[in-house]
Amino acid sequence: MTKKLLVPTDFSKQANQAFEVACQLSKRYNAQLHLLHLVEFPHTILESVTGSQNFEPPEALFFLKMAQKNFQELKSQAFATGIEIIDVVKFNSIHQGILDYAKHESIDTIIMGSHGTSGFEELFIGSNTEKIVRNASRPVLVIKKQHTDFKVKTLVFATDLEDDNIEPLKKAIEFAKAEDANLKVVYINTPDRFETTEKITELFKKFTAKINKTISNFEIYNDLKVERGIMNYAKNTNADLIAIGTHGRKGLAHFFNGSLSEDLVNHAKRPVLTFRI
Repeated sequence: MTKKLLVPTDFSKQANQAFEVACQLSKRYNAQLHLLHLVEFPHTILESVTGSQNFEPPEALFFLKMAQKNFQELKSQAFATGIEIIDVVKFNSIHQGILDYAKHESIDTIIMGSHGTSGFEELFIGSNTEKIVRNASRPVLVIKKQHTDFKVKTLVFATDLEDDNIEPLKKAIEFAKAEDANLKVVYINTPDRFETTEKITELFKKFTAKINKTISNFEIYNDLKVERGIMNYAKNTNADLIAIGTHGRKGLAHFFNGSLSEDLVNHAKRPVLTFRI
């Protein structure tokens, strides 16, 4: 059950788009929404802010006031009405600050923004969002564009049918049920890791037996690369959301290894939901 959502924000357009989606989900799930703004300072200043209750340098006060102003602007938007919103400013590194806050507050899902066209590359190569996706122990929903009416009718879950994908798929099934979405499970078959249809079908039977749930929509999709296959399959099925399991750098590298062509990156505008293995 989703009761707490977290939106890390730098008050950019992309972060605001994530906030708008989070507000919609908060109303749908009757969930509490946390807005977190991280301010990074040099260690000398940071120690003075965190180490003394009576001393706040001018820089800290300035950023606090700016953040409060931006928080008020966000919360005053029409789509944010009727939601319990908790806004917080933390003096910490962006990456570690988000992870620490999510753990301390028992956040269920982190929702983050990313650039549309170039953002897919940025998301999975070295950005703060990529670091969160790689290291967060809870699901991360990445939003690429504005969604004034965020609905997931078709959810694609890409899997290699290994045992470590069992728990992520269970979570994807739960999410699809909560969204009343059609779940499609896909195995991308590539030349460098080619398997026969018979072999993949047998793997799928063993995989679903361990899940103890019926998967009615399973497809084998042939393509040159795994990441290309996921993108093309999502496009062909008109998917609203792509879901994958990740386990650190290995998990991301398996699906999105940075070799996406410019053409594929331009089409990667769908939201992505990741589940930590």
